[in-house]
Amino acid sequence: MPPPYERLEAWSAAHELVLAVYRESKAFPSGERFGLTSQLRRATVSIAANIAEGAAKRGHKQFRRFLDTALGSLGEVTYLLRVARDLELVTEDTWRELETMRDRAGKLTWRLYRAVRG
Repeated sequence: MPPPYERLEAWSAAHELVLAVYRESKAFPSGERFGLTSQLRRATVSIAANIAEGAAKRGHKQFRRFLDTALGSLGEVTYLLRVARDLELVTEDTWRELETMRDRAGKLTWRLYRAVRG
């Protein structure tokens, strides 16, 4: 039986974003390994991880707290993707694809946040 969070569309969208960010950030310069690459990856993983952890908590109030953290990480990822684009570490097309994925994960996470009564 899969963990409960795997049934959540918000988690699925966030997980897809994690995989895409890892694929794209492999090409970042090695000098960014401990900078932008690491920060972008950690922030993206934080989205999916907080949804998963919140789904395992007892009670809606705790779940919403973790979803709130996931939403904060989505904001961070928005900015970090912009930095990657502006530094030309990703192409405009790649940035658009990642941004579309981030937007979908964000909308689904907001929808889940509003649906969970605290």
